[in-house]
Amino acid sequence: MTREEFEKSAEEGFLLLPKKIRERIRNVALLVEDEPSEDVRKKEGLEEGETLLGLYQGIPNTARGDSYGIGPTVPDTITLFKLPIEEAACGKPEEIRKIIAETIWHEYAHYFGMDENEVRLREDARGGL
Repeated sequence: MTREEFEKSAEEGFLLLPKKIRERIRNVALLVEDEPSEDVRKKEGLEEGETLLGLYQGIPNTARGDSYGIGPTVPDTITLFKLPIEEAACGKPEEIRKIIAETIWHEYAHYFGMDENEVRLREDARGGL
């Protein structure tokens, strides 16, 4: 999948979030990188052979408080990692789109303040998209 096709799939994946959720999202950039950097790998404690499909970095919406946004505020970021997603999908375009959408849901759940355990419980309850 080309980078342009991947980015379009990311836009489509974002639009799969319920409208009421999308309307509550503020100051978050959705990025695409080929794979996690060495710095990210260290910070996330990834072992050899482990990788990430996506990563939320920022101040969760639930922790922002009243003074958030006063003065210069750098956007939070959600990064999708193209090569690990493609590998997990065995290169199948439809599966890539599905994994992108699931990863977007997962990372925005972190933005809304859910920790990894809560996100995984909700994913299990949802049964996927």
